[in-house]
Amino acid sequence: MTRPAFTIRLPEPDDAPALAAVHVRSWRETYAGMLPERFYDETAQRRRRTMWDGLLRDEAGRSAVRVAEVAGRIVGFAAVGAPEEAQPARETALRMVYVLREHHGGGAGQALLDAALGAEPAQLWVAAANARAIRFYERNGFRADGTETVDPRLSDLRELRMVR
Repeated sequence: MTRPAFTIRLPEPDDAPALAAVHVRSWRETYAGMLPERFYDETAQRRRRTMWDGLLRDEAGRSAVRVAEVAGRIVGFAAVGAPEEAQPARETALRMVYVLREHHGGGAGQALLDAALGAEPAQLWVAAANARAIRFYERNGFRADGTETVDPRLSDLRELRMVR
């Protein structure tokens, strides 16, 4: 089966609704069983829309994001930024990489990571139970540095910090 070709591009402000939809759907696909339903409901959709509207209104915010598109439809995204914790391991954080499940294995995630981050030193946080993502990051030179957190905002989801 041939996968449709994807393109990687910078987002535009009017991409916010599509990004919000992909964000919530990819969270459901990734974190089902790890997070409660409230992370995928209509309220979550509205929160993500507000988040993306604000981020994409700002040129610096847009420049930190890349989207993957297939036939004019956004199927994934990646974003980088400053780390949020008080004592980061790196100056740059890979904040998000999500690709809709039907496009896993087609290279979009790798292309998004490359476009957003390149080979720069960085850190990221990943759910400890997300073995697929951990393998992906390890293939890209990231290693767990022994730092873990349990995020109460995410229903006590255990996360690992990875660095390269």
